[in-house]
Amino acid sequence: MWFFCAIITFLAWGVADLFYKRGSDSDETYSHLKTTIAVGVVMGVHATAYLFITGCGFHPIDLVRYLPVSTMYILSMTIGYFGLRYIELSVSSPVQNSSGAVSAILCMIFLSYRPSGVELLGIGIICVGVFALALVEKRLSNAELTPQSVDKKYTVSAIAIIFPLLYCLIDGLGTFADAIYLDELELMSESDALLAYEFMFFLCAVVLAVYVYGIKRERVRLPKERTRLCAAIFETAGQFFYVFAMSGKAVVAAPVIASYSILSVILSRIFLKEKLTKLQYFIVVIVMAGIALLGIAEGLAE
Repeated sequence: MWFFCAIITFLAWGVADLFYKRGSDSDETYSHLKTTIAVGVVMGVHATAYLFITGCGFHPIDLVRYLPVSTMYILSMTIGYFGLRYIELSVSSPVQNSSGAVSAILCMIFLSYRPSGVELLGIGIICVGVFALALVEKRLSNAELTPQSVDKKYTVSAIAIIFPLLYCLIDGLGTFADAIYLDELELMSESDALLAYEFMFFLCAVVLAVYVYGIKRERVRLPKERTRLCAAIFETAGQFFYVFAMSGKAVVAAPVIASYSILSVILSRIFLKEKLTKLQYFIVVIVMAGIALLGIAEGLAE
């Protein structure tokens, strides 16, 4: 059962990335906010269903208690959605999925965490790979940016690598904060944290919906909204099955799930017709190998 859940999570998050990219539009000012709204609505529905099905209680004060962590997760995802308007999914997904290295480094510095040799190797590979990928992407973007390219779209594209990097850093901070909340201080249970996160995401979606569709009078474009809703459903489904996968045989489940960016890259090549240079593909493979090593280390630690 745990292996089935791991595969479902792997597939769900890989497919979610594809829909995230398809739902992004550099010509649509609020496309990233609309994606955040879709994810927040689906997470709100899931959290409500979870309460009714399991019968567990929820204390609204948990929303405030978990707010610093929720904020970092929601902010990182929104930044990631914005970045996808200007950068290939093949580059964005591996960089964003490297956030585990950031959280591991923070745990080493502030929580006296002693990493294994496998973790150190994975962290080193990821750091070098992400830095190299950023340099290559910046070089290629600068080559395409000419004095005549005054359009905002092309100007932002030249620095687009900063968005998945910001996602990586902020999401890593969120995971580090999670380690403090759930493991170091044991301030709340995992189920309470999950519900607090999903309900906070829903509240953010409500506020953003009022701003985007009420104040800014944006039109609802059904084809795009369906795509974003699909992304949100796959994202939430992956989160649901992740819990069951990791509660089983984590030593195998963790690296399988951590490598879902491989599927993102494959799907982007098939359905989005994205093309990278040979050097970019080589670095992406290196980064994903580092991510897999971190997943293996996490599983061995369970």
